[in-house]
Amino acid sequence: MHVIGTVGLPGSGKGEAATVAREDGIPVVTMGDVVRQETADRGLDPAKDHGTVAQALREENGPTAIAERSLPMIEDRLENHEAVLVDGIRSDVEVDVFETEFGDAFTLVSIEAPYEIRADRIDERGRDAGEADGGEGLAARDERERGFGMDDAMERSDVVVENTDSLEAFHDRIREVVREGIDDGKRTERKRES
Repeated sequence: MHVIGTVGLPGSGKGEAATVAREDGIPVVTMGDVVRQETADRGLDPAKDHGTVAQALREENGPTAIAERSLPMIEDRLENHEAVLVDGIRSDVEVDVFETEFGDAFTLVSIEAPYEIRADRIDERGRDAGEADGGEGLAARDERERGFGMDDAMERSDVVVENTDSLEAFHDRIREVVREGIDDGKRTERKRES
């Protein structure tokens, strides 16, 4: 059993890492999907109100609320698979939840990219409403996610992958990290992938 978590600011490449995992037959639990479902359940627009609902869930149920809601989904997938990728960890307390639950079978991968590159990616994907459309701008999203404890979570990562090259090069690096994580178990040193 192995659980690989990804952490990174918006537009860093967490969704692309999830794509690589799926291509390798590894199921993905997306923490953002937990929030999107709750947003829809509250009758709100996931494109505009995602951040507000994420914050509300944490305020209403504690800072580990989203991670805890993800655990049954992860455990369900581990019944039939050797590994699961958890997409979108946002805080150090969420890291605590996964480390407590999975111990040495949990590896945290920080995916990092400069602000300008992330801003371009978010514009290109067109999934989220920007400030002009009543949504949240990237600087505000970064600030909100840092307020959850994102920087602390990124600091605790076992592996850092810089996502500044081509998409193909990033996919290759993620595939290598995911496969090594499954083959070798948890890494004990923070390693920067180039």
